[in-house]
Amino acid sequence: MPIVDHNELPETPWRPNVKKWDVTRSGDGTTSSSLSQFSVQAGAGAPLHEHESDEFIVVLAGAIEARLGDDVREVGPDSTVVVPPHVPHGFTSTGPDAAKILAFFPIADPFDHTTFLEGGPPSVG
Repeated sequence: MPIVDHNELPETPWRPNVKKWDVTRSGDGTTSSSLSQFSVQAGAGAPLHEHESDEFIVVLAGAIEARLGDDVREVGPDSTVVVPPHVPHGFTSTGPDAAKILAFFPIADPFDHTTFLEGGPPSVG
């Protein structure tokens, strides 16, 4: 049974002012899904994009402004943004402290199945 200590995860390059740690990694027995933890500084986030699969964004601490289609909402701790496939979405951390979030996809390598509508892809490591 794989147990992942988040404090021992290597950081994965992502975007400016966004730290990312991949909880699921190739070879650890969880390669059919993807889970990552992020620390997102105020003003940083992800530009408008869409995926071929569902995405679940869990806000653990701080707050984000989430855009899902034409709907924009402030999302705080203990909340989950449920993003259906092919729905344009993005988010920005609203501060003042960094937002701590988890992003879950029911597929491996979700960014191989992503279309960016604004901005470009992250510097995936």
